[in-house]
Amino acid sequence: MPAGVAGMSLLEMLLVLALVAAIALMAAMAMNGGLEGLKLRSAGKSVAAELRYARTRAIATGVPQQFELNLRQHRWQGPDGRQGDLPAALKLSYTGAGQLQSRADTGVVRFFEDGASSGGRIDLSAGSAVWRVDVAWITGEVRSGPLRGPGQ
Repeated sequence: MPAGVAGMSLLEMLLVLALVAAIALMAAMAMNGGLEGLKLRSAGKSVAAELRYARTRAIATGVPQQFELNLRQHRWQGPDGRQGDLPAALKLSYTGAGQLQSRADTGVVRFFEDGASSGGRIDLSAGSAVWRVDVAWITGEVRSGPLRGPGQ
């Protein structure tokens, strides 16, 4: 470099990059509901994936499979001994076939060998944000996503 021409050091460049990354992360969290929004979305997608897995196992094995959700303990259990926990900060609700429920605080969705199901709806909420997982009873299709307005 010619004398008298100043440049930026590697340390200064890294500092600027770290600052830009931190600002981008804060902006993304603000637009997505913060950490609670991220937990809600992650939990909703996880529940939907496990329901899809139960349906796939029922079709593949030719044996009905079921997914159970314990609303009080925030735990789920699926086929093949699969189980997991949901964040305690989330509020859970289940609407579905009452005759499959062994207890009032448990939601059950059963999938049959042809892909159909008993159907059901699971709502996960954090504050005013709600993530809904719907299971169609005729087709067994699992749909998942955020609610966009009141009454949906």
